[in-house]
Amino acid sequence: MIKFMLAFVLFLAPAVVLADSQVDDPASVRIAAVQAMIGELGLRESDFASSELPGWSKPEKVVVRIDSPDRLVELRAVAPDVEIVGVETLAQAVAAATDAQVVMGFCEEELLSKTPLMHWLQVYSAGVDRCVAHPSLRRDKLLLTNGQRIASPALAEHAIALMMALVRGLDIYHANQLKGTWQRNVGLDRSDFMELEGRTVLIVGLGGIGSQTAKRAHGLGMRVIATRGSRREGPDYVDYVGLADEVYELAGRADVVINTAPLTERTRGMFDAKFFTAMKSTAYFISVGRGASTITKDLVAALEEGKIAGAGLDVTDPEPLPQNHPLWTMPRVIISPHTGARSDKSRDRLFLLVQENLRRYVAGEPMLSVVDIERGY
Repeated sequence: MIKFMLAFVLFLAPAVVLADSQVDDPASVRIAAVQAMIGELGLRESDFASSELPGWSKPEKVVVRIDSPDRLVELRAVAPDVEIVGVETLAQAVAAATDAQVVMGFCEEELLSKTPLMHWLQVYSAGVDRCVAHPSLRRDKLLLTNGQRIASPALAEHAIALMMALVRGLDIYHANQLKGTWQRNVGLDRSDFMELEGRTVLIVGLGGIGSQTAKRAHGLGMRVIATRGSRREGPDYVDYVGLADEVYELAGRADVVINTAPLTERTRGMFDAKFFTAMKSTAYFISVGRGASTITKDLVAALEEGKIAGAGLDVTDPEPLPQNHPLWTMPRVIISPHTGARSDKSRDRLFLLVQENLRRYVAGEPMLSVVDIERGY
């Protein structure tokens, strides 16, 4: 495990150099890995110490969803005086968490309603729209943290992959491959095979996923413009950051629109007929945010009427997409089943965050990735 963590540190931040005496020190390896992850992904630390929250005390029991026994070893290393119970299923969590102060990895009403002592809930996903809808989460004094930004590199690369497949016509070529057909004339003009350098991409939702996507698009030579909910600040590789009310005007400038926004009351259904009408007819729509931010029937109509050139979707509304839904068979549409966050590194990053947040909570320190329950992100 120590060797794995050291390799993980070196992957995330090659500039991090550990002294010889630190290489064999698990705590030093973990600290370096956490610092590298915070810097690389831009994880946010709360403005207040957890010990300042009403109802906080050092926890006696933590129930955590694990994917291997090694995770318990990692967690116990930072909280040796705390009872940590590993579970794999919701039923196991419900049975174990009735007297727990901390629960990690679940957010179901069935569990929340039976954990009267719980003060802190750590969810593993970035999206918390379903979680914050539960009535029991609205009780006073509850601290909620999530996995925001942890899967951002994977999701960003998935968005870029969908974009590149569409602009190079790989969706059509692959369909012909499955039929065993060598067909060079696939109904696309030369102008349909878009070179991305110098093209404009609009990132809707310049958060963790959006920033990572923008970074990669910039690396391809694209001009990056973006929107975010409440402020105009952005990294140097974003040419312009607009507010939400500018989204239609910015959509008209873009050759590719990428949805990376969280699902809130403001973003629900925002990609509608008006939005698709504002896009160029030659532009592509990519969505790796949340399915319910798109009005599906409006997207289908925009594709049928040629208002946009195509779509790459990792999320849909509804999910799962019904077997007979028209999106499955529409030309110039690529669908993946909400799997864009998967990678060979995402899960280990997540548990590094979980371990660090547990250490901070027990010590009463400021937490990482705190969710505003009222805002929903």
